[in-house]
Amino acid sequence: MHKPLMDVAIPQGSADALTIAVEQLVRHVRLSATTGGLSSAASFVLSRLAREGPQRLTELARAEGVSQPNMSQLVNRLERGDLVRRTADHSDGRGVLVEVTDTGVEVFLRRRAERALALQQLVDELTEQEQHAVAVALPALAGVIQERRPPRS
Repeated sequence: MHKPLMDVAIPQGSADALTIAVEQLVRHVRLSATTGGLSSAASFVLSRLAREGPQRLTELARAEGVSQPNMSQLVNRLERGDLVRRTADHSDGRGVLVEVTDTGVEVFLRRRAERALALQQLVDELTEQEQHAVAVALPALAGVIQERRPPRS
């Protein structure tokens, strides 16, 4: 019989402990965004389009790590909710782009505000020293992630 994972000692500051902390933080913040009743996948796609602009279905599918048919179904659902629309790709007459609508931008911004509030409430419970550490560490990690990202074609 194996020990439940919760009973396994994980050294403070180890990569495992940090991974668990990030998983808990992301889950808490993600679940705090309820506007629009979107799934995580729909929220990620809406966020990507709002931040990065119109994209082809193939780009979205690749970026989110799903098949093109699955992305097409997700975009159809977002389209029915008036959160995105398909438009002609003027650089390629045969291509179609998916772009966020005004309603989609509004939902994206409200969800971001909900997540920001949830994160701020957590940070407010920390000591001043811990708040400073978070204010330095999280943007630094985000910067490393941004540098690793391949440029959009």
